[in-house]
Amino acid sequence: MFPKPVIVVSKCLGFDACRYNGQAIYAPFVDSLKAHVDFIPVCPEVEIGLGVPRQPIRMAMVKKVPHLYQPSTERVLTEGMVAFARGFFNTLPAVDGFILKNRSPSCGPSDVKVYEGLSKTAGSKRGAGFFASCAAERFPGVPMEDEGRLKNYELREQFLIRLYSFARFRQARASGRMRDLVAYQSTHKLLLLAWNQTRFRACGKVVANHEKRPVADVFALYNEELKKALATRPRNASMINTLMHAFGWVSDGLSRDEKAYFLESLEEYRDERIPLSALLRLIKGYAVRFEQDYLLSQVLLNPFPLPLVKLSDSGKGR
Repeated sequence: MFPKPVIVVSKCLGFDACRYNGQAIYAPFVDSLKAHVDFIPVCPEVEIGLGVPRQPIRMAMVKKVPHLYQPSTERVLTEGMVAFARGFFNTLPAVDGFILKNRSPSCGPSDVKVYEGLSKTAGSKRGAGFFASCAAERFPGVPMEDEGRLKNYELREQFLIRLYSFARFRQARASGRMRDLVAYQSTHKLLLLAWNQTRFRACGKVVANHEKRPVADVFALYNEELKKALATRPRNASMINTLMHAFGWVSDGLSRDEKAYFLESLEEYRDERIPLSALLRLIKGYAVRFEQDYLLSQVLLNPFPLPLVKLSDSGKGR
C-alpha cells in the first residue's frame, strides 16, 4: 500500500481556468496523479488580486532584488506576493512535492524570463518565478518540477521516486516510533545507495543514534539528511553499481543465458535505450522467483504505484 503524497500544484494545470488569458492547461501527468495523491491547488496571481483574464506580469531584478511587475499598469506586485506566499506556506500541512506551471513569472521553477529592470525594453535572463523561489527557500530539498519537464520519462520517474520516498518518511515520522525509522532506513537501503552513498551512510549514523537523542530530534536530523541525499539526480554509474549489487542476491540461481541477458539489459540502460523501471522489474521478477525477501522489501524495486509508469517521453529536459 502506497501513502498518498501531498503536492502543491498550480491551479491552472487542469483545476481551474485561471491563466492570464482565461484558460486552463491540460497536463496529462498531473491528471494521472489525481487518484494517487492529495493535491493542494493554488494560483498565486489570482490570490494577490489579479483578475482572470489579466494583463501579463513579469519577474524582474532591480539592484539584485527580485520583483514582480505588471508593465501595462506599472504596478509593482512584490509585497503582495511575499505576503501571500508567507501566509499560504504557514497554513500548509507537511508537503511532499510541488508541480508548478512552467515558465510562469510567478510559478515557474526554472526557465522563466527574468528581466533586468522594470523597463518594458529591458533584456532578460532565465531563472525561477517569484512564488517558486519563495517555495524553494521555504521547503529546501522538497521535490519541485514543472509540468513541461515532467513530460520527460527519466525526470518524471525520478520525481516520483523522490516524491514517494518523502511521503513514506512523513508517514514514519508521524508515528513517532524509532522502529519505524529503522524500518524506513532498511527498506530504502538500495534506493539511497543509488542516489548518494555518502548520504546513505550519514542517514545510517543518524538512525544508530549513538548520542541517545530524543526520537523527535532523530527524525528531524534524518529528514535533513534525506533531503540532501535525494537533492540531486543519481549518477548513472552509481545506479548501475546498485543494480549489480541487487543482482548479486539472485544471480547464483540463474542460468548462463539469464545472466547474460541481464548484463545486456544493463548495458542498454547505460546507453539510455531502456528505462530504469525495466531493470527494476527484471530484478523484482528474479526476487519473486527465488523468494528473496530482502530484495522484495526494497522500495527501489517498487518505488511508486505501477499505473503511474508511463513510457511516453518528450526527449527534452534531460
